[in-house]
Amino acid sequence: MTFALALSAALALTPISADQFVKDYMAETNLPGAVVVVTKDGQVVHAAGYGHDAGGKPLTADSPMPLASLSKSFTARGVMRLVEQGKVKLDAPVRSYLPEFTMADPRYVKITVRQLLDQTSGMSDSTFPELTLDAPATLKDSVAMLRDAKLAGEPGEKFRYHNPNYAVLARMVEKVANKPFADYMAAEVFAPLGMNSTRTVDLTTQQPGASRGYVRAYGQVIQREQPTWFVNGGAGVVSTANDLGRWLIAQKGQVGADGTYSAGWSSARSAAGTPLLHHTGWLLTHNSVQTVIPSSGYGIAVVTNTGMMSGDDAVNITEGLIQLTEGKAAEITEPFTMKSDYVLAALTLLSAGLGVLGVVRARRWARRGGWWRWVRLAAYAVPIVAFFTAADLFGLLMNRSGTLGMITYVWLALFVWLAVSALAAAAVVAARIISAVSTSAGRRAASRPSGT
Repeated sequence: MTFALALSAALALTPISADQFVKDYMAETNLPGAVVVVTKDGQVVHAAGYGHDAGGKPLTADSPMPLASLSKSFTARGVMRLVEQGKVKLDAPVRSYLPEFTMADPRYVKITVRQLLDQTSGMSDSTFPELTLDAPATLKDSVAMLRDAKLAGEPGEKFRYHNPNYAVLARMVEKVANKPFADYMAAEVFAPLGMNSTRTVDLTTQQPGASRGYVRAYGQVIQREQPTWFVNGGAGVVSTANDLGRWLIAQKGQVGADGTYSAGWSSARSAAGTPLLHHTGWLLTHNSVQTVIPSSGYGIAVVTNTGMMSGDDAVNITEGLIQLTEGKAAEITEPFTMKSDYVLAALTLLSAGLGVLGVVRARRWARRGGWWRWVRLAAYAVPIVAFFTAADLFGLLMNRSGTLGMITYVWLALFVWLAVSALAAAAVVAARIISAVSTSAGRRAASRPSGT
């Protein structure tokens, strides 16, 4: 459900209207914290922090925040600096610059630098579920882990979003530039743009507050620790609203066909059909969006300390700000879980109640007899199987690998419902089997002749 905002009579994005929209959004959704920057035609229109981080510290335009997958566009810029210097060719095999890169698939030798940038290398979460594995410590280690991975398809054939594409690129930059990736990025990308508060790190534990943030559940925000992930190259940049303003101003991208992906940016359209470039970023405790609208000269970047799916606040705030750039009244769109979680809460209570009822009636069920009761009992396997395969189902829907534990971040209320349903079903099955065995034993005892 959306709520129209009565903003300025001019219905345009100004520092006042942008500030009021974000404040109204935070009040409506109970969002803990966000940093926001809006630029237009080479100037910063608005840059500010709102709310607080997970440690309770107020956020400002100078507060460092993890950018998650927005980092890919920065890594791409680092690669392009080497291309401009004639040190790297986009259509050359990456192996020509990074001989240590090997995979358990002979086709990997054909993977080019451009294919890594465009996520068409053939590498995929389906063949290398990196987020389910122990996090490596360095870029060199992250590339070494790929030696046992296979490709999901022919290089250049199809777009497949996969973080290791950008880890390989970052390691290639290290080797070509002969310096640590973080040092190279500081010297060649951040410093030239005046982004002096921006850096890139290897692990989420090295990000501000170890990337501790929040997830949404049952209308509340719950503080959570971010699991340790390796992020450099694909998701390791830490920056501020003020520095992101400088980054947006530097973008001169051209919008391609809808849905195309190149160098850390996707071509898309706003709800009104305006062509734009954007990229989203998600950790389990933060989410982010950067957007450039070439036709109007606007740029928007938002980072919030709520995690993926359960709190897509950065996406919702960005959509409202885009509406302001188009001269429309901004709308507050609540994260969908703020409503759906109450439905799941009711289903959870229903599952628990049915489980208790099934256990209480287990003896009655056992006394009925007949083979058909066992067929009906088999239906209780459905919620048990659903719980243990939930991570795989999420992986198919989101085209990303994950674990069962990650669902407690992505959608906690759904995890609770699945878990309660599985426990209830298991309890009913156990109670009925025990009752059936007990009833059968009682009948056999009663049928024996009594002794003299």
